[in-house]
Amino acid sequence: MKPVQRYSSEPADKHGFTESLDRYYSRFARVYDWAVKLMPVWRTWLRQALSHIEGPRVLEVSFGTGWLLTRYAGRFDTHGIDFNEEMVALARRNLERAGLAAELRRGSVDALPYPDDFFDTVVNTMSFTGYPDATKAMSELCRVLRPGGRVVMIDVGYPSDGNRLGVVITNLWKRTGDLIRDMHRLFTEFGLDVAEEEIGAWGSVHLYVATKPSGVAEV
Repeated sequence: MKPVQRYSSEPADKHGFTESLDRYYSRFARVYDWAVKLMPVWRTWLRQALSHIEGPRVLEVSFGTGWLLTRYAGRFDTHGIDFNEEMVALARRNLERAGLAAELRRGSVDALPYPDDFFDTVVNTMSFTGYPDATKAMSELCRVLRPGGRVVMIDVGYPSDGNRLGVVITNLWKRTGDLIRDMHRLFTEFGLDVAEEEIGAWGSVHLYVATKPSGVAEV
């Protein structure tokens, strides 16, 4: 019997979902920092984003402890925003140790504190599955992205070929509380031209490069 592929429903209590996740990351922020640094497979996935980042102005949303930031911040006018205070503090420390600078702040993906059409690239890795309102989050990512700019995203989703192991891995992520969506459809609904590649874990880890056409209408 094949494992079931079923996309997540949006949580009814969105505020409660976010607060619960925030408490979790506050508790395990240092463990998370070391896990990213010590897990080669995780770093391999994140590195896939680097060749798709274009400047001059880049925003990383939900940067965690900043491992990916330390790989590109020196090349661009780099900004970052994360909801968790512990993550922001650790990312600042990691950037300082690397001799790099970025404008980091605490804030929510639901209300990004930046002007419309401001960034050339918006980066989001292993984070969108933790947002309780996919439509609002995607709307904000698109709003701050300039026409012709791109969203570079890495996250978990079902494998296109439906292979059993990839589906099982995706469902395990879902069991831990991640919200699994049809991201290709969501990008398309917002008028973005999206290229998708399965980059690991039997097709359960996806790279999306979604370009905002000139004159695209906001949803």
